[in-house]
Amino acid sequence: MDFEPKKVIQECIVSFETENGLTDIWKPPLMAALSADDPMIPELRKAVSQDHLLPQELLTGAKSIIVYFIPFENRIVKSNLIGEVASEDWARAYIHTNRLIDFINEELTKCLNRQGYQAAKTKATHNFDEKTLMSRWSHRHIACLAGLGSFGLNNMLITSFGCCGRLGSIITNLETSELSGISIKTVPGPEKCLYKINGSCGLCRKKCPDLAIGEGGNFNRHNCYQICLRNAEKNKHMGFADVCGKCLVGLPCSDRDPSSAMHNVSSVY
Repeated sequence: MDFEPKKVIQECIVSFETENGLTDIWKPPLMAALSADDPMIPELRKAVSQDHLLPQELLTGAKSIIVYFIPFENRIVKSNLIGEVASEDWARAYIHTNRLIDFINEELTKCLNRQGYQAAKTKATHNFDEKTLMSRWSHRHIACLAGLGSFGLNNMLITSFGCCGRLGSIITNLETSELSGISIKTVPGPEKCLYKINGSCGLCRKKCPDLAIGEGGNFNRHNCYQICLRNAEKNKHMGFADVCGKCLVGLPCSDRDPSSAMHNVSSVY
């Protein structure tokens, strides 16, 4: 069987938009896959958290991990440029996208089940330890291992469509060789963060309201989450939007891979 996750995800986005009366929120998704036996996955217990789950702990007989990135449209990104609190459009897009990812994963699971395969999924967010704020299944790190991008100084994944968007993933016992229309990771992706390449950027540090990003990229996740909780209180009328996003917008990597052209940051911004 050839399973086409890209087609399923694209159809899910259209269906979700139609059913919820939404327009102009998302760009076309990016996706990739990697083997559930990739030797770098156990290393996430060092890089992320000691209790980071392995694919086989979520699904017995796991063979593949499908991971995808749903980029925000430019109007969502631009809406969050002004002020120190998340814009309503940004907060609303966060809520909608989390719901969309849950919907996509349900549909992917149904498609796989109909073909006799199994799948396991985790939430788009809020799957972290509330004390350590460390994830037990990091979509970002899985996406990095799958070659979708590299980490910026702001601790976010920079893809070919930038870092403004949301990530989802699903585990299945379908072999990677049976996944159609999707790139399968063979080698790590190249570095995309300009600061890490040649020190020419670092704008994300300046944009954080509470300076949660320190010199050299030291990241204070507790300071960061306190900002997110303040935003959640401000936007509670629309749901639980514990999000900020100020360190993602107005950057060379907001909506593209800056390393592809090696932009001169000082002249562009």
